[in-house]
Amino acid sequence: MKAFRKTTLQLCILLSIIATLVFTSHASDERATVHTTWNGFEMLEFQFEGVEAKVVLPQQPNQHKNWIWRTQFWAHEPQVDIALLQKGFHVVYVDVVDLYGGPKSMRRFDGFYNHLIQRFGLNPKTVFEGLSRGGLDAYNWASQNADKVYCIYADAPVCDIKSWPGGLGKGKGSKTDWEKCLKAYDLTEVTVNDFKDSPINNCVKLAAAKIPLLHVCGDADDVVPIDENTYQLAEKYRSAGGAIELIVKKGVGHHPHCLKDPQPIVDFILKNTGN
Repeated sequence: MKAFRKTTLQLCILLSIIATLVFTSHASDERATVHTTWNGFEMLEFQFEGVEAKVVLPQQPNQHKNWIWRTQFWAHEPQVDIALLQKGFHVVYVDVVDLYGGPKSMRRFDGFYNHLIQRFGLNPKTVFEGLSRGGLDAYNWASQNADKVYCIYADAPVCDIKSWPGGLGKGKGSKTDWEKCLKAYDLTEVTVNDFKDSPINNCVKLAAAKIPLLHVCGDADDVVPIDENTYQLAEKYRSAGGAIELIVKKGVGHHPHCLKDPQPIVDFILKNTGN
């Protein structure tokens, strides 16, 4: 009996210490938050796991507490983000630069997702916005968490690391990024040949979950070639029973991203979030 009481007391003390650490960490995070504005909307900037994080608040959240998760390139061609803020969406971002959708990026996304739900009370399902290499982060996390995703808007997205940054097809590739990417996945120039966990393959998990996709791409992209990335993903996605819409910009390269008039993208997102 004494041993049981001692064990119970030790457990209570341990739980108390854990609760104190969590509270202290959260309180510290709250104190470190900087309140600024972004395109006329209140923005909270803070450190998450030692990296930059941002949450932009709509003036009036919509009834679903919807949000869009920009995976890379904060504030670049922000037309869609601004339009969705006007529709009551939150816009969020956490830095995963140079992680290329690899395991470390996925762990950070796991933690950030939980933080957003707990701290801001957002909808359990998000919308992903994956520009360029941000497509890797969006698809890789979504394929592991299909129940937490409404839809994906991908813009000239990287769908295969062998295409970019590898440059193993007809694209330019990037030697520096390729070295960092291989390290992020713990791969070598040899083992990467058998690597299958890129969006062109793991997207079938999203097809099974009936997650709608939209890709906006230029057909003259020589950085992330459309036929090595979006077209391959679209073919596999449709073969697996998934629905994907393509907006192909004739004669356009990797830039500019988005559309001058983002309404078709906004309409896709509103439709697939029940708004």
